[in-house]
Amino acid sequence: MAKKGQHVSETPATQMLRKAGVDFTEHPYDYVDRGGTAESARQLGVDEHAVVKTLVMQDQDARPLIVLMHGDRQVSTKNLARQIGAKKVEPCTPEVAQRHSGYQVGGTSPFGLRKAVPVYVEAGILELPAIYINGGRRGYLVGIAPQVLTTLLAARAVEAIDPSSAA
Repeated sequence: MAKKGQHVSETPATQMLRKAGVDFTEHPYDYVDRGGTAESARQLGVDEHAVVKTLVMQDQDARPLIVLMHGDRQVSTKNLARQIGAKKVEPCTPEVAQRHSGYQVGGTSPFGLRKAVPVYVEAGILELPAIYINGGRRGYLVGIAPQVLTTLLAARAVEAIDPSSAA
């Protein structure tokens, strides 16, 4: 298992964070295919609720958008669509997600995206003291203050937790 504080080579995400002067910690872990946030939280010894997944979705016109959600929750695409004024929102296929973001699925970060796309963040994430979010490659999270999402990405807060996934 990777050690806390171990340096990982730069990604477009870490380059963007450094250029903006954002303080962040690096948290490499052993990537497990389909392990998701539960696996990264377990390996890093952090609460899965504070691990934020970056989901690439699209609206009814195939326009991409990013949704940031608690690792232990699912997105209600109906609630999300209603809040952002879309008729429909759905996840992108892995190939389309990679084309929009420039990142391999499982390593998608909201920072350093290939194209500028709207970013939406689950409101509860902004209330956490710290979050762990993908740093731009599989098996690599960065720890940041959640306010970075709104200041650096202009992320808009939404309430889009699927009620069936809430604890």
